[in-house]
Amino acid sequence: MTATLYAPDWIRSITIKQPWTACIVHGNKRIENRPKAWPPGWYLLHAGADSGMDRAALCNPLVARTIRDHPLHSSAVLAVARITGSHPSHTETGGPCSPWAQPGCFHVQLDDVHALPLPVPCRGALGPWRVPLPVFEQVLTQLPHLSATFPEVTP
Repeated sequence: MTATLYAPDWIRSITIKQPWTACIVHGNKRIENRPKAWPPGWYLLHAGADSGMDRAALCNPLVARTIRDHPLHSSAVLAVARITGSHPSHTETGGPCSPWAQPGCFHVQLDDVHALPLPVPCRGALGPWRVPLPVFEQVLTQLPHLSATFPEVTP
């Protein structure tokens, strides 16, 4: 049995249910609602399995407008993004920080979203998970401009 090779330890992936992943990749959703804060850094954005789709979210007009004419890929890495911080919803004064923010959650702030031209099929996991090296290499092949952003990557 061959041991799995992983991407550098500084990058992880997070699995997000559809249609929320598509709202990040194709829209302006820059808040991800989670039960706890996540550390800052670069992450691959992975769309969860089709069986885990949040079907109730499809009735939300904001979601429907954002995903119109976009495929809802599943079980694949769709983008790279940077988490810049997190805050609990109860610390907000004057209303939610974003139309995407949900009460009772930590609002994980996303920035520098880079959509992949083609989805990279991959199984996901709960929490931040280690990225198999072949998946990471396919992502960098599609987004070569990120190699300069990731000085830890060797050519």
